[in-house]
Amino acid sequence: MMKSDKLNIAVNRKMLKYSRKVNFVRTLWTIINPLFRFSPRPFFGWRRLLLRMFGARIGSKVNIYNSTIIYMPWNLEIGDWSSIGEYAFVYNLGKVVIGGHSTISHRTHLCAGTHDYVDPTMPLLKLPIIVGDQAWLCTDSFIGPGINIGEGAVVGARSVVVNDVLPWTIVAGNPAKLIKKRIIKNNEKP
Repeated sequence: MMKSDKLNIAVNRKMLKYSRKVNFVRTLWTIINPLFRFSPRPFFGWRRLLLRMFGARIGSKVNIYNSTIIYMPWNLEIGDWSSIGEYAFVYNLGKVVIGGHSTISHRTHLCAGTHDYVDPTMPLLKLPIIVGDQAWLCTDSFIGPGINIGEGAVVGARSVVVNDVLPWTIVAGNPAKLIKKRIIKNNEKP
């Protein structure tokens, strides 16, 4: 690496990444967060209320566990009957949209923020993540910035998703690769 090609971290740290209003609301969320974090496990309605108070768009019958970390509630939208499991990390610098009837399993990491690594000042990028209806992100999966998970897709446990996932498919691995189509069995009796 030549001298002129060095990263300029000093410039990065001086960049305005958030408005004063967002920084103020982030501070408030940090102060209020213990009411979320230390609420009893079955108090799903209470946690939905707190998140809505901070701008999250939360559907009905959504279960979000008290050990879940939601970085910026105002950047979260989640549809009816979905859930975010224990110790999941929603790093939603950018918008995170989760469809209805979807499951985000415990310890899943949704990462909607990164840096432009080709720019020497490494500016912050806030890329959205969209998870379709009826999707399932299994335990310990990592979903990178700017990713779309299609309707009905399944991401296997401990998978690393760096490319979009097609609807009604199952992917797994690091990086996640197509395993097979997801087919829902018909429960009708003959």
